Amino acid sequence: MRRRQVRRSVGIGLRREFLADVLQETPAVGFWEVAPENWIPRGNEASRELAEIRERYPLTTHGLSLSIGSPDPLDEPFILAIKDFLDRYQIDLYSEHLSYCSAQGHLYDLLPIPFTDEAADYVAGRVRRVQELLERPLILENVSYYAAPGQEIRELDFVRQVLEQADCKLLLDVNNVYVNSVNHSYDPYEFIRQLPSERIAYGHIAGHFDEAPDLLIDTHGSDVKPEVWKLLEYAYQQHGVFPTLLERDFNIPPLAELRNQANKISALQDAADG
Repeated sequence: MRRRQVRRSVGIGLRREFLADVLQETPAVGFWEVAPENWIPRGNEASRELAEIRERYPLTTHGLSLSIGSPDPLDEPFILAIKDFLDRYQIDLYSEHLSYCSAQGHLYDLLPIPFTDEAADYVAGRVRRVQELLERPLILENVSYYAAPGQEIRELDFVRQVLEQADCKLLLDVNNVYVNSVNHSYDPYEFIRQLPSERIAYGHIAGHFDEAPDLLIDTHGSDVKPEVWKLLEYAYQQHGVFPTLLERDFNIPPLAELRNQANKISALQDAADG
């Protein structure tokens, strides 16, 4: 039987640094998020570990290499391998980045798709095909970016067009909204307000690095900044509470410290529900 996530739920990205703690102690975490690419190639022991965690917790997935905006054809065998992974561990939610990371070879970075009507149409068609293969909605994350080549429409309009035309879901990364708002001089609260509530499947929150007053770097390597906590609070006020995951990919502290930060998400969800 599949466990269904409730809207009021807090997750943490599952990392090898504390995998043993999770298996031994079963800490109180609402859900764990994994990258399928980090688990599919691993052997039987890793498969048993993940199956054990899946028995205790809901899992979500956040992919790294779908490259939904790439000029290259979709890698359908790869997408079917993702489907097999999701089916095996009874995972409903598969999210990816609204970006691309390949063009006649892997580019080893998440690059921004040009914000144009034509690109939105192109991406939406690819999303529809991915959803056919997965037999699940694809959940797309709004990404951080540092240049916008070929931009003709606003980032917000591009995101909304893709979601609507593809009939897919949104992974609302609140930190990315804040980072982009500083780097590209727009109002993050207005961006959040104009997102379609019914498309938001779940959210991310993370830390960033202040390179300069007008340049923030999305690192996932530090604690969440106060400005981002405030924006998450506003997102709940505008769209209702949605499951939210604390991301930490570098400088990973002990699990207890991550849980303390995750408790701040719980407190904001309590306040929004109250």
